[in-house]
Amino acid sequence: MANSNSILYLDPGHAFGLSNRTNPFMNKHFTIIDQYQLTQHNLEPYCCIVVHDFADQEYLYKNRAIIQVFLEAGKIVIFGGHLFREWLPGCPIFTPRTIESHEDYNVYKKIDHPIFEGVDTDDMTYNKGVAGFFARVTHSPVPAGSDVLLTFRDGMAITYIDRQSTKGTILVHSGRDLFAHRMQNKSTDRISTQLLQWIQDEYQVLQKGGSTK
Repeated sequence: MANSNSILYLDPGHAFGLSNRTNPFMNKHFTIIDQYQLTQHNLEPYCCIVVHDFADQEYLYKNRAIIQVFLEAGKIVIFGGHLFREWLPGCPIFTPRTIESHEDYNVYKKIDHPIFEGVDTDDMTYNKGVAGFFARVTHSPVPAGSDVLLTFRDGMAITYIDRQSTKGTILVHSGRDLFAHRMQNKSTDRISTQLLQWIQDEYQVLQKGGSTK
């Protein structure tokens, strides 16, 4: 059974995320470590690793075996960002998009999923009237058998869940850290807490040797 601090958050140390280290929400729900401590940190107590979009992917590529072993133990890795080094099993390198209109950034729900339950797609697409903050690229093609949760209007994946590439579960979002979508006074505030619940539910099923949607 996962507990409230069994989620490991790799802190990339970037200027925009300094507040995470003292933020009550982050400290309540995550164990936060400097990303470069990954190789020395005992990962046994954790059910999930969250990798930020500012993470050092050269470092992660060099130590990709650590991620692989963690997943093969039936655990979860969440990555939000643009993959340009193949450190995450099954995940394709990001594909830049040709943008002809702001509507090319529109977010669509491919399926109804608990992570995005009650979240308005316009609230994901637009932030203070500007489109593109939620996602600007895609990881394509997604691994066979993956569950695509969100897409652009051309059907290209924004967010997907991969339970096929390893014995664990990989959640990939081609935008910024999903846990950053909180305290915005709109429906996207639901994402962070619903994602926490999904991690707990997913991990319980993984430990029982099953699968869940």
